[in-house]
Amino acid sequence: MSEAYHIPALFQETIAGLCVQPAGVYVDATFGGGGHSRGILEQLGPQGHLYGFDQDLDARSNSIDDDRFTFVRSNFRYLSNFMRYYGVEQLDGLLADLGVSFHHFDAAGRGFSFRFQGPIDMRMNQRAEHSAADILNQYSEQQLADVFYLYGELRQSRQMARAIVRRRSEAPLQTTGQLVETLQPFCGRDKEKKDLTRAFQALRIEVNHELDALKEMLQQAATLIRPGGRIAILTYHSLEDRLVKNFLRSGNFEGRVQKDFYGNPIGPWITDKDITPGAAETERNPRSRSARLRTATRR
Repeated sequence: MSEAYHIPALFQETIAGLCVQPAGVYVDATFGGGGHSRGILEQLGPQGHLYGFDQDLDARSNSIDDDRFTFVRSNFRYLSNFMRYYGVEQLDGLLADLGVSFHHFDAAGRGFSFRFQGPIDMRMNQRAEHSAADILNQYSEQQLADVFYLYGELRQSRQMARAIVRRRSEAPLQTTGQLVETLQPFCGRDKEKKDLTRAFQALRIEVNHELDALKEMLQQAATLIRPGGRIAILTYHSLEDRLVKNFLRSGNFEGRVQKDFYGNPIGPWITDKDITPGAAETERNPRSRSARLRTATRR
């Protein structure tokens, strides 16, 4: 794996959280640079197998030449379909690192970061029909405000949406620089980077339908992972972390915990304590600071 592509956060903790069985069948739902996949393969025996999912064509160049590995170019929301295709009835574990790869943030042509001038694209899957520019230029003012509020948790969502609609009436928004210019007046002076990060995050989530895909994958994983099997999910912002936490604790995304006759919580998963990076890791890899690892065992 190229160091430049991605440096996984909480790497050792995530691999350990899977409790890899040598003859097990595993899924790395977010292959990316292949770092986690290589960690899993190191613990698999000759009878084990790993499937690595990634919808981004760029990730294929990181594919691993190993008979125990299969690269699947697809969104992880199609997990069940591909497992059926490969004749896999049960998994021993699944890992998903929901963070955006360094490769994406640092590639100006992909439009994921406000730090670089480039087209407003943000598609994880280059074959997807709509880019972030399409959303900015086609959504109504109310739709844009909802995107910024729901996925970016921005209080100034309405003002941002109004400014975008006003600017595009003169000419379509096409570059990250134009978008930053439009949004900057509504960013707090002392938190401009944070607000811009949230605005870009909101558009990325909408373009890639990230939260819907996450829900679908988790529901399928609950069916595919055998009793005693493990799941390990790395989250990076409160929206996705809330979904993962609720699902692992209660089996649903609303967090409605069922209890037994004695009032003890019951659910399909036995959850572990969540883990966040320590000071040494965040100093070595500042981008890991928002990571949170949640692991659980299937009942």
